[in-house]
Amino acid sequence: MFKDPMPPLRRRMIEDMVLAGLARRTQLNYLYAVRRLAAELHRSPDLMTEEEVRGYLLGLRGRGVARGTFKTSHYGLRFLYRETLGRDWPLFGKKRYGSPSKSGYPMPLPTPRCGYFSPQFATQLIGVAFH
Repeated sequence: MFKDPMPPLRRRMIEDMVLAGLARRTQLNYLYAVRRLAAELHRSPDLMTEEEVRGYLLGLRGRGVARGTFKTSHYGLRFLYRETLGRDWPLFGKKRYGSPSKSGYPMPLPTPRCGYFSPQFATQLIGVAFH
């Protein structure tokens, strides 16, 4: 009798990623992110709480992993918990914060306009454009 060596959770996640149309490399990156989480916390991801996963992600930030590495881990875990396990955790909710500026201070938002420039601003703008 043939015994499938692949854990059911991993198989289900792969099937969900295929159904979602994710590229093969993205699938591998997401699976790697889940494997790292399981290895660090020493148990199956489906047994972990939101706070444990949050602590893991904070630990990645604290260790100074590259932004791309962090985002890939975050997105991979979000896919697992949202799509495969059906957990709608606030941890993986909508983005609440913008990207920080290079100086570390928040960038000011542009002032809303009524759809046109003031005559003074238009004159300045045209003057800069033609010099």
